[in-house]
Amino acid sequence: MPAQPDSFDFAASGRRVFAVEADALAAVAARVDGAFSAACRAMLACRGRVVCTGMGKSGHVARKIAATLASTGTPAFYMHPGEAAHGDLGMVTDADVLLALSYSGESDELLLLLPALKRQGNTVIAMTGRAGSTLAGEADIHLDVAVPVEACPLKLAPTSSTTASLAMGDALAVALLEARGFTADDFARSHPAGALGRRLLLHITDVMHVGDDVPKVAPEASISEALMEISRKRLGMTAVVDADDRLLGLYTDGDLRRSLDDAQIDLRTTRIDAVMTRTPRTVDADALAVEAAQLMEAHKISGLLVTSGDGRLVGALNIHDLLRARVV
Repeated sequence: MPAQPDSFDFAASGRRVFAVEADALAAVAARVDGAFSAACRAMLACRGRVVCTGMGKSGHVARKIAATLASTGTPAFYMHPGEAAHGDLGMVTDADVLLALSYSGESDELLLLLPALKRQGNTVIAMTGRAGSTLAGEADIHLDVAVPVEACPLKLAPTSSTTASLAMGDALAVALLEARGFTADDFARSHPAGALGRRLLLHITDVMHVGDDVPKVAPEASISEALMEISRKRLGMTAVVDADDRLLGLYTDGDLRRSLDDAQIDLRTTRIDAVMTRTPRTVDADALAVEAAQLMEAHKISGLLVTSGDGRLVGALNIHDLLRARVV
């Protein structure tokens, strides 16, 4: 008689699954040997793409492995074996390597593809749980992912076996990543919409205000004229520049509050160069946007002027620009 939900120990059941799958991973890790190295070398030497395929749960795992490979420097895609037999096999060129997943090693849909692929000259890497299976025997390289037992108490649902196959796919991807010298910058280029991609690819020039949108006044301008420029450009600051746009100083909303506290300052007659900050924080136009965010955080400021190598003002940005770009 099944246990009643209110008396069943769900946590104990969950811990048992983790223990069983941890043992399965340890067993498979012990078999990472020459065949694994051969599979890595074949993928590394591949002039085309790694074509990952599998049916059912193995297909889901194959799809994930393809995605991981592709995002870490090894061109790859998933091919449904059923569709492959009805035309999609034309996607596979003689420069590709096939990575076929079937825990039993007897998936009819996969075995049906092998003669055509072998005739085309494709290297076939099989990932199965049975070294004596048809797929393992037909493959050029066999990766053994056999597990002692499934975590499913009925020994029916693929659990430990799919975890082991996923881990083997991750091991292949990471080994290839390291062999290629794949870097964080390389990863960012394949993930431009992700947080890492934005941090490593987005430059100051991508987010800064330029041209007429950059607040700037001459050194002889009055404080009130500078305030009008700040209001028009809405960045909470204005640069003070000479006739050649070389940066002389900065005046901000915070400076205004300090000016108002000084009874000797007349907003209409006091020149801006008398009250400006003469050595403001700046950022180079070629810097990454994340560097601007780090500067703002470190110095507790909300805006930065962007300068060229010769000290000319080329742009401006504030924290809201970085927030809109999702850099911070």
